Amino acid sequence: LHRAMITGSTTNVPIIVFAQGKDGRRIPTQVTTSPIRNSAGEVIGGVETFRDVSPMLIDLERAKKIQEQSLEQDLPADPRVQFSTFFMPHDIVGGDYYAVKQIDANRYGFLLADMEGHGVAAALYAMHLGILWNRHFHLLKNPADFTAAVSAELIEIFGSVVTFATAMCGTIDVADATLCFAGAGGPTPLIIHENWAVEQHKSTGPPLGVMEDIVYKEKLVKLKPGDSILLFSDGAIEIQNAENEWLVTSGFTQILKALDYPKKPLRMETLEEELLKFSNDIRLQDDITIIEARYLG
Repeated sequence: LHRAMITGSTTNVPIIVFAQGKDGRRIPTQVTTSPIRNSAGEVIGGVETFRDVSPMLIDLERAKKIQEQSLEQDLPADPRVQFSTFFMPHDIVGGDYYAVKQIDANRYGFLLADMEGHGVAAALYAMHLGILWNRHFHLLKNPADFTAAVSAELIEIFGSVVTFATAMCGTIDVADATLCFAGAGGPTPLIIHENWAVEQHKSTGPPLGVMEDIVYKEKLVKLKPGDSILLFSDGAIEIQNAENEWLVTSGFTQILKALDYPKKPLRMETLEEELLKFSNDIRLQDDITIIEARYLG
């Protein structure tokens, strides 16, 4: 109801909250909100609808465990580079997929992909991306080839069923101190230096699974010791506040700076709190996934 009154918009995706029953048990409840307007179009109230979703929650919790297991991985242990990953689904399950894996003695590959939408259907498609990650990982030495192969197979398998998946993939070479990446519609990586200078190097082709015979392009960036590389799904920047202003990348970087990042570690709970303050909402409207790589030299 708060969101309907403040933003004047109807809930696009139902929110699940927990109510307390008379017997003290927690009841999962799906909530939708909608504003009530007067003849002048002013918001004068709101309507909330509640629905008990206890049976559905059991299956969702099982799906959550499966998804968490599919995303679990042993991050590389190398004194020259430090990886961290953060995954915060909008619902109990989410439509993002991420992976980090060692290629050889000096190179590490990564993928961050975001299926259109969120929820169960997006989560199922995202899990299939995990299969494609393993199947085509050998191509990641050339990120553009990997991106093209994954996109082509999505089209072959799902055709028009899957709308699209935005993605960013690439390699970090700790011996040559380089980042090589190819984009498929997703936000471009941020490189944050120790003096807090921020670099963005765009390399964006069309999303995965949209068009056949696409030639993706790679971008090669030189790294310096102390650089932090951030990859993130668009849920971190496509956030709108009550004044219909969008956070976008510049607003996201300002929040990071206010949190004294990268001097201080990136903490997802603190970042989520700041993003919610901007949105003036009770929860964020999309999945958020972040891959962080600190190049130590």
